[in-house]
Amino acid sequence: MTVEETLPKRQAKETLEDYTLRFAPRSYRRWTPAVVGASALGGIAYMADFSIGAGIGLTHGTGNALLAIAVAAVIIFVSGFPLAYYGARYNIDLDLITRGSGFGYYGSVLTSVIFASFTFIFFATEGSIMAQGLKYALGLPLWLGYLLSTLVIIPLVVYGMKALAKLQSWTNPLWILLMVAPLVFLVVKDPDSVQRWLSHGSGVSTAAVMLGAGVCLSLMGQIGEQIDYLRFMPPRTPENRRAWWTSVVLAGPGWVVFGAVKQAIGVFMAVYVLDAVGSAAAVEPIEQFTGVFKQLMPGWLVVPLALVLVVLSQVKINVTNAYSGSLAWTNSFTRVTRRYPGRLVFVLVNLSFSLVLMEANMFSFLNNVLSFYSNCAIAWVVTVATDIAVNKYVLKLSPKLPEFRRGMLYAVNPVGVVAFLASSLLSIAVYFGLFGEAMKPYSPLVAVGVAVVVTPLMAVVTRGRYYLRRADDGIAEPRLSADGNPSATPYDCVACGEPYERPDVLASATGGTICSLCLSTDRTGAHVLP
Repeated sequence: MTVEETLPKRQAKETLEDYTLRFAPRSYRRWTPAVVGASALGGIAYMADFSIGAGIGLTHGTGNALLAIAVAAVIIFVSGFPLAYYGARYNIDLDLITRGSGFGYYGSVLTSVIFASFTFIFFATEGSIMAQGLKYALGLPLWLGYLLSTLVIIPLVVYGMKALAKLQSWTNPLWILLMVAPLVFLVVKDPDSVQRWLSHGSGVSTAAVMLGAGVCLSLMGQIGEQIDYLRFMPPRTPENRRAWWTSVVLAGPGWVVFGAVKQAIGVFMAVYVLDAVGSAAAVEPIEQFTGVFKQLMPGWLVVPLALVLVVLSQVKINVTNAYSGSLAWTNSFTRVTRRYPGRLVFVLVNLSFSLVLMEANMFSFLNNVLSFYSNCAIAWVVTVATDIAVNKYVLKLSPKLPEFRRGMLYAVNPVGVVAFLASSLLSIAVYFGLFGEAMKPYSPLVAVGVAVVVTPLMAVVTRGRYYLRRADDGIAEPRLSADGNPSATPYDCVACGEPYERPDVLASATGGTICSLCLSTDRTGAHVLP
């Protein structure tokens, strides 16, 4: 079967809309840095932070919870910065970054599956919260709420970044107002609530802090969803330099600052609701916000506004979860099978996994799921971040310009794959107590430490020889312009006939140039450079 047959026109149109598996061209990136940044931050409106913070606070006390949140936030910010920069500067998603940052063309399939898992786990978490809100406000049974929270996302995620940017920008002001105003009013009206919050629980324990940090660190994969927006940043120029950097930092690693604040608020609201009404459901956001709203407004308005906030938050984050998950699954499937079925197929696949988790009542053991998952997420993100920061810029063994195209990379690069496996497997072993009960809380630190040490060590041992299969892609023009931005020169693809900008094409072994996606779906290998 030829490349042309595996990429029909209807799929080519969908590909051009979302630029799945490929570089996002300058001709499409017409948004300002502020719009891209605001769209990316709209995706962190999820309510899981409130539940995570509440669960940690009620289990370990406020002091331990706040320290755990701070420790996790620092690790996430530091590891997320190089990834966000590469995504925004070179206009590629985290899977494409991972390919050239230690994992290889097929090696990064492993991390794509992990990222896809992150998206459907958190889709299920947010969908469960929405179902709780629908049950609380409208009396709908949970199974029906799970189904509705899944189906409502499908029409919203079909049209990619254009639709997502509008959705996030339009809904951000209302979401901020509904979340912040009642809390400010509550603190002003009842200042003693702050003291009750801070004094909740016993003294500080290192083990408790690390257990809590492990749950928070499960959110490390969120940087992948931020980059799915940041890859549409416009070129960095002297005129927009300040706005560009502000948006990249705030919407990239800076997402965790907003997330940490929400987690701390989750602890506050859980303690408040527990003290006020003694509710065992104080970890559920709908209970938290109705408990706060009751102090602010008439009773008849409490439940409707709380429901609006919960539903709005769920929709804002789950369109991102569904979108990013579809990209991750498509990346994996296309590389393994060399077929491109279209991103929308995997929207449905991802939502199906999420619905199964919701119907299995995953929310009831959320923190356990997240604690285990965090080991894999940390191993992946820290390995890639270390390769960029250390192997590229300090050791100079990894090429600075990210490479993602088939034929230019080795199938597997032992640098990232070995570091990732060592980090995740050792931290999981610690998590399950194979190194003693006293070590169990420290599995997140093990994941971070092993990835930071083994990634440069493997680069030195292999002398960086497995990063690039070829140094020349057969085209004379450099991929970057004189100002360091990706070149916008168009080249026609010999397979599909569409024009693509310079970073997305390379020479075909049969003559002419071929785009990265057509090369990925070339089942005969005829176009792959020797």
